[in-house]
Amino acid sequence: MTVESTAARTPRRSAGTKAGTTGTKRTTSAEKATGAGKSAEPALVQLLTPEGKRVKNAEFDKYVADITADDLRGLYRDMVLTRRFDAEATSLQRQGELGLWASLLGQEAAQIGSGRALRDDDYVFPTYREHGVAWCRGVDPTNLLGMFRGVNNGGWDPNGNNFHLYTIVIGSQTLHATGYAMGVAKDGADSAVIAYFGDGASSQGDVAEAFTFSAVYNAPVVFFCQNNQWAISEPTEKQSRVPLYQRAQGFGFPGVRVDGNDVLANLAVTKWALERARAGEGPTLVEAFTYRMGAHTTSDDPTRYRGDEERLAWEAKDPILRLRRYLEASNHADEGFFAELEAESEALGKRVREAVRAMPDPDHFAIFENVYADGHALVDEERAQFAAYQASFADADGGK
Repeated sequence: MTVESTAARTPRRSAGTKAGTTGTKRTTSAEKATGAGKSAEPALVQLLTPEGKRVKNAEFDKYVADITADDLRGLYRDMVLTRRFDAEATSLQRQGELGLWASLLGQEAAQIGSGRALRDDDYVFPTYREHGVAWCRGVDPTNLLGMFRGVNNGGWDPNGNNFHLYTIVIGSQTLHATGYAMGVAKDGADSAVIAYFGDGASSQGDVAEAFTFSAVYNAPVVFFCQNNQWAISEPTEKQSRVPLYQRAQGFGFPGVRVDGNDVLANLAVTKWALERARAGEGPTLVEAFTYRMGAHTTSDDPTRYRGDEERLAWEAKDPILRLRRYLEASNHADEGFFAELEAESEALGKRVREAVRAMPDPDHFAIFENVYADGHALVDEERAQFAAYQASFADADGGK
């Protein structure tokens, strides 16, 4: 198991207790597997191999012990429909229907596995790529597209699904999540908070600050880092000299690396981390080691900074194909199931296209609302100037 400290088993009840720290450096399971200081990748938690074979894990098997064939088919359905929605959104952007789109292609297992580990009363703080987690929280996919079309600022009530609005500022949502988790703890609730971010965000000061406060105040928060290995065009090795999950050790809480393309492993590890949080054992850093198979966003060209060989190697580890192989080998799904899902996928794509093209234009004057609680003379002046500007178009068109 790739947990960095004994804090995974020893609760941290106060800031003065430094669980898992000693005067001498301990050799972790990851270091034993790869050799300390070597460049080889550390071991990671895996329950399902790329070939679709189930492997045993003494530490985490119990977290998926009760999973049924129906549950497995449900996870597969989640990933397939999320990918179809994502592909449709990419196409819509290419057709000029969206201003921008951040694809999750290749990261479906990390998002669906972790998303399905959550309880309804847990609270999620996403970035701008967590379309699969939004799916798990019951947010209508078409609501995600309003922001990227420029017709709203999110389109859903965060408290209705315990799923915060997308955050564009890199890494800042980890601070929001930490503060919210501190409030949860003060309220005496047993729910947990999860903050999603990427490998690029892990280099932001906000994330380090969130780690500090969550550790000191023993906040019930899970930091879920989807390490897709590229912060736009910067590879992870240009951001960190150690695997990202090991950063947690310096803040006094456990970190674990999981195979980000294994939906079962992500489900199990996230359940474990959430249980730690609810039990008062403080924060956990989960690093889902995965790969962004597409562009960072639709304004990016990944062929400028990475080769096809790397992409093809990761396509062979496709999270959806992996689970399909397991379903077929275990006789948990037949051709009828896959055919029905394909039809459902087509229907979802059609619904998304029609919904986006039917979205009304936003109120041009909405940008002036809620800038100040009690109004402001400068905003009033700007609104009047903008109104005159808008009226000039009608005048130029003969009042039509």
